[in-house]
Amino acid sequence: MAIDTPTAPATPATATDPRDARLSGRAKLVLFVLCAAQFMVALDFSVLNVALPVLGEDLGLSRSALQWAVTAFALPSGGFLLLFGRIADLYGRKKLFLTGLALFGAASLLATLAWDPASFLAGRALQGLGAAVIVPTGMSLLTTTFPEGPQRDRALGISGTLLSLGFTVGMVLGGVMTDTLGWRSTMGLLTVAALVVLALAPGLLPESRTPDRPRLDVPGAVTVTGGLLALIYSLSTAAQRGFGGADVWGTLVAGLALLAAFVVIESRAQAPLVSLPMLRRRTVAWGNLGGLVTFSMMSTVVFVLTLYLQEVLGLSSFRTGLVFGVQGVLSAVAGGFAARVIGRFGARRTLVLSLLGQGLFIALLLAAGRESGALLATVAVSLASMCHLGAIISYGVTVTSGVPDEEQGLATGLVTTTQQVGITIGIPLLGVLATTGDDLFSGVRTVLLVDAVIVVAAAALVAVGLGRRRA
Repeated sequence: MAIDTPTAPATPATATDPRDARLSGRAKLVLFVLCAAQFMVALDFSVLNVALPVLGEDLGLSRSALQWAVTAFALPSGGFLLLFGRIADLYGRKKLFLTGLALFGAASLLATLAWDPASFLAGRALQGLGAAVIVPTGMSLLTTTFPEGPQRDRALGISGTLLSLGFTVGMVLGGVMTDTLGWRSTMGLLTVAALVVLALAPGLLPESRTPDRPRLDVPGAVTVTGGLLALIYSLSTAAQRGFGGADVWGTLVAGLALLAAFVVIESRAQAPLVSLPMLRRRTVAWGNLGGLVTFSMMSTVVFVLTLYLQEVLGLSSFRTGLVFGVQGVLSAVAGGFAARVIGRFGARRTLVLSLLGQGLFIALLLAAGRESGALLATVAVSLASMCHLGAIISYGVTVTSGVPDEEQGLATGLVTTTQQVGITIGIPLLGVLATTGDDLFSGVRTVLLVDAVIVVAAAALVAVGLGRRRA
């Protein structure tokens, strides 16, 4: 997704001068609308987590099928993200942003009124599709509205803080609302939020599109999305029925074939969704590997820990939300110090150390028992999340460092796509190990052990990969 940045002749420092971090009143309103939309999407990622057991019982979703409440949202939000970013470049970011808000609001209403698992999962999938529109267009509107320099740095800092806060608030609100109003209220909250942002956005946001009007890489988007869909379906079906079915192997092979076709298409496309030459950069390749691992493994921990706290220890949705609330607050605190750490140790070293810390603190969760462990879980997952946030920030800096200005849009597009794909694949790959056995506690321990080993191994690989000198 190409991100164009408007340029202007040098002028004395004013509220709109790139050298001045002060924002005008209208600029603050624009930032509020864009950040509110991003906050809403972050809220959707977390607000339903603590409600999963109650939701499953109400709608008749089995324990092994609960992952689809998360995956149905994450899959389209990751698969279509690059495509919608490119469509926004062609037809206007404001126009598509408003369309995404409308779709997200309607989908949230469908999920609120869901009468069976199919209608609920359809609502979640449409929410993910709406999020795939909102995230890239909102970020592009932010970077094209605020000039490069202090203003944009301030805007991105506020946006990043609200994203972290959205996850935290979502976990706490999810527990409170599920206990007092029922799980449907969590989806209803998103409906109202979408309507509020949709009412404010048209009169505030400027229209924006890139002047070079890049071609739409439809074959690339179709193959990568179809490949991910097929892989997630095969893994999720195998978790419930085993690998003996023809549909499992058929979709697995089809998914791998589509992803292979995607690589071939991108190597020949004039305006690819993913720049393969850029992926040959050490910082881009190894940085994105670190990002993929930190997102996929942490989302899995949150999923299985929710089941452990509620179904093994018997905590209420509210108390479970408080556990993740502490996690979110400490992560936000860590975000405030991340820039200083990166400035002192460098982004690459910070990424490696953050991954290592995340893996070790996830391993600490193995000490939690069947009868008690809520306090240990709170401390361990909070410390793991602080390291996780350090990995998120440092991998973003690593990937975009040394990339020419004309390729920054592609680099940031890869960062966002890695985030979405990581959230998508983690739970189907590992979460199913906790939900398919007879003993949930043993399944959770297995997932945490495998999760920790993967993160530590990734830290070692990234350290070697980023440490190699150029030939």
